[in-house]
Amino acid sequence: MQDMLIDALPAPSKSDQEHYDIVQRTLKAIAQDWREQPSLEQLAEQVHMQPIQLQRVFSKWAGITPKQFLQALTLDHARAMLKDSASVLDTAMEVGLSGPARLHDLFVTHEAMTPGDYKKRGEGVTVSYGFHPCPFGLALVMATDKGLAGLAFADPGEEATAFEDMSRRWPAARFEESPQQTAGYIHRIFDPQQWSQEQPLRLVFIGTDFEVRVWETLLKIPLGQATTYSQIAAKLGKPTAYRAVGTAVGKNPLSFVVPCHRVLGRDGSLCGYHWGLTRKRAMLGWEAGLAGAV
Repeated sequence: MQDMLIDALPAPSKSDQEHYDIVQRTLKAIAQDWREQPSLEQLAEQVHMQPIQLQRVFSKWAGITPKQFLQALTLDHARAMLKDSASVLDTAMEVGLSGPARLHDLFVTHEAMTPGDYKKRGEGVTVSYGFHPCPFGLALVMATDKGLAGLAFADPGEEATAFEDMSRRWPAARFEESPQQTAGYIHRIFDPQQWSQEQPLRLVFIGTDFEVRVWETLLKIPLGQATTYSQIAAKLGKPTAYRAVGTAVGKNPLSFVVPCHRVLGRDGSLCGYHWGLTRKRAMLGWEAGLAGAV
């Protein structure tokens, strides 16, 4: 099964970004009309493609058809993802990141900057960065000598905005544009064949103690599952702090890797997402295809 899914979701390339542009327009059409369950022909007409072309591009990108993707974006499916979310988090807390619940997910190891380093706002830290095509458009990758420190997304023409948003999190750091240094992370993150427990992805968290605890909890949400802000707050022993949890989730500097897109409203609604709801829908549908959840 995993080999088949890997074939369906190849390593990122420039064509991934081109395909995502098509998928993005399709997702906007789906988001507007999902209650009417639009047909392949209707979706193709809205994105100015032949149905067979759209089916081919979409299936190559997502590993599932537009129809299956549409099913994965329904409120019923979202509620099903949340159905056992409390017990999923309970199990994840007990088993840890290397447990079987993350069989089809990224394997990571992480460390947080010390409080002293955090107060310096990145002073003395060199951050390499680069923009690379990925299955969700253009990705901004940021890394230090200790590991991946940032992952953000941008639509064409928004690169400067994305860089400003990420770099101001560490205003005293030194930034070096070095795409050759960051390119390897793209394949490690988005190519399922490189998701290996033996070679975990190294992360560096730069945030307050509470933010880091929230991000660590997000790492425990398995692919194909979801949770809510209030459930995360409860797991942290602060059941009334769901708004603070929401703020910390919104500040997550490692999009997709730290899966804040798997946090939904209590009713299964998508709520917000720092890099856009269309991209959040894309991530959830892409993962549904990978997990065989539809």
